[in-house]
Amino acid sequence: MAREVLNIGQIRIHSGSATREEAMKEAADLLESAGAVTSAYFDAMQQREQTVSTYMGNELAIPHGTNETKDAILDSALSFVRYDGGVDWGGEPVSFVVGIAGKGDEHLDILSQIALLFSEEEDVARLKAAQTPDELYALLASVNQ
Repeated sequence: MAREVLNIGQIRIHSGSATREEAMKEAADLLESAGAVTSAYFDAMQQREQTVSTYMGNELAIPHGTNETKDAILDSALSFVRYDGGVDWGGEPVSFVVGIAGKGDEHLDILSQIALLFSEEEDVARLKAAQTPDELYALLASVNQ
């Protein structure tokens, strides 16, 4: 990938909780602010969620659009939001909502990097313990490689 898919401006920490829809909207808005997607991407995320849950386990959800809505993606990027109060993701507890937009097939590389970050419980514990977006960014920097 030619540029970084995640920067400090695309990371948030909330002490409270959110609904699944609110969390998806924030993920989409951060991607849109980064210039990676159009305003249509939130609807694309909702369409995907109606088809199949984007809950991945280990308190992680990765909302993203459908193949039919690829035209809403302008560039590859991630948004990363931690909800310390949690999100009820279709009955599953989620603390981390990672919005993903992948140009072409780049989403596969990005997804594999995220999967690695969440594969070990101690890594998830470090992500939960980070106090600031800067600390989270340091732990997440591998997604830009």
